Amino acid sequence: MKIAMVSPYDYSWPGGVNAHLTQLSGELRRRGHGVSLIAPQSGGRDDAGQDLDGDDRFIPMGRAVALSAGGSKARVSLSWWLDPRVRRMMAREAFDVVHLHEPLAPLLPYMVLRHSRAVNIGTFHAYSERQRLYRLSRGALGRLQRRLHGRIAVSPAALGFVEPHFPNHAYRVIPNGVEYERFAGAEPLPEAGDGRANVLFVGRKDERKGLRYLLEGFAKLVQQGGRQRLTIVGPGQPDRECARLLDEINRLAPGAAALAGAVSNDDLPRYYASADVFCSPATGGESFGIVLLEAMAAGVPVVASDINGYRDVVADGKQGLLVPPKSPEAIAAAISRIAGDAELAGRLAAGGRKRAQEYRWERIAADVEDYYHHCIEEVAAGGNAR
Repeated sequence: MKIAMVSPYDYSWPGGVNAHLTQLSGELRRRGHGVSLIAPQSGGRDDAGQDLDGDDRFIPMGRAVALSAGGSKARVSLSWWLDPRVRRMMAREAFDVVHLHEPLAPLLPYMVLRHSRAVNIGTFHAYSERQRLYRLSRGALGRLQRRLHGRIAVSPAALGFVEPHFPNHAYRVIPNGVEYERFAGAEPLPEAGDGRANVLFVGRKDERKGLRYLLEGFAKLVQQGGRQRLTIVGPGQPDRECARLLDEINRLAPGAAALAGAVSNDDLPRYYASADVFCSPATGGESFGIVLLEAMAAGVPVVASDINGYRDVVADGKQGLLVPPKSPEAIAAAISRIAGDAELAGRLAAGGRKRAQEYRWERIAADVEDYYHHCIEEVAAGGNAR
């Protein structure tokens, strides 16, 4: 099959949706399909496409601007002038399947869907406690929804978010995947083995990722004389409060907290492999939690917020410890408990590895491929997928 994998988000900026479609594309290519990735790109304008690997191509489509929403920033294209370029590209490529990730996000998915003559599949990644966006735009987005022939939700939380606003459609839950071997086989960084317990955070520094609460909790551990070290991996700069907390931590214990910035794909698994505890203190709005899977594949016990999306991946006491969101005290207690109990840490690590194996991309991509065929058959029979 010739497949278009479409993202509304800036492909130059790391994020869960782009990681999902990139890794899914790689596995589909290994299964014999040709895949083109289509997304905005900072500074990108050439719509002729760039070869990636084998039959894969990346087709940059428009520049991205940052929008603030729900404590996070989404980097999307808002240019209506892209429409003629999208129309020409879709006519030229003649895809068999167009797979749109966040198909209701502005504006690229709308234009691709408008000009698509392929079988159109949408994957819904988002979850939020707030329902305002879909509620206010239900009419316009409902018309867009009807151009989809199949619908995937990455988790029960994502399904519960979208389905009430667009009922009477069939959805299939197919979760995110993880490159299990890449994380399970990584070598630790040499500087990690100095006797300190290494705590790792991976993610953007958006408000809803909860870094502030981790820093507040970690400061308490330092004040209590703990010998942990916190490493923060991810793009962007900390806000004023997080910067203040970092300074306070390092004033109390020099070198106890470090900003690693955006690390390479090759180095990222090594940061996980170097960690004794992985912490994701997100405050909400998480449909799944790919970073949890990555940590579990690497055999790292997890401390995570007890929120929708995360509960679909981590069971408290089996793969990690779930703590109330926005609770520095609970975060500190959970980190200290794992760091001080080798038996518990080993049990959580083993449970995490076992759980992560269920999400290997080979298995997830096979389910997606099966759904493609199902939707193609339904469209050939004159209907949408059920």
